[in-house]
Amino acid sequence: MVQTTERPGTRSQVRYVRMSASKARVVLDKIRNKHVAEAFTLLTYNERRASEVIQKCLQSAVANASHNDDIPPGELFVSACYADEGPTLKRFRPRARGRAGRIHKQTCHITIEVSRYSDDELDALRQRAENRGASRTKSDAAGDRRRRVAQSKGGSDADPIEDSPTEEVSETPQDQPTEASADVVEVAEVEAAGDPVDGTTPTVQGETDVNDEAKETD
Repeated sequence: MVQTTERPGTRSQVRYVRMSASKARVVLDKIRNKHVAEAFTLLTYNERRASEVIQKCLQSAVANASHNDDIPPGELFVSACYADEGPTLKRFRPRARGRAGRIHKQTCHITIEVSRYSDDELDALRQRAENRGASRTKSDAAGDRRRRVAQSKGGSDADPIEDSPTEEVSETPQDQPTEASADVVEVAEVEAAGDPVDGTTPTVQGETDVNDEAKETD
């Protein structure tokens, strides 16, 4: 079994942290065997109080590897991280009936070790980054967008703009009335004005009343 002190790497340690070791181990388990950049991201968005102390310890380990061992930060990963129990501070609080309540304030020692990736692992990481960051041309992006639109509409993979049938424009605009509708409009205007439509002479209501009264007097 290889001891921690025999591993090749750069260490950083924070001693007498005012929290229990179990609380620090929950955060340390999330960054173990992670790339340094990914570990910083996980610690930044972690809501536990231990993440602040662990992030400072990790920064110290990366700085030690960069300045003392001349290793770039992009080639480092968290090879080991653990928390050991420190001395317990014993305090007392007065209780009822003259008694004293015992309070144990636990401490811990946090240790983080960073190491350099091997050459094969670095080549695999660079290849993965190139494949992930390879930018596509605008024509490829436009073609993918057209295919997605066509699939969402239930069509084929062809261009939906080119394959869509052209709409036939009617010769008669909708705003201009046709001959039949013009006749209907003209007849309606004549009826509204009171002119006869069938050629008969209209009768006035007042004249018919006068003629009826004259007949009655005779």
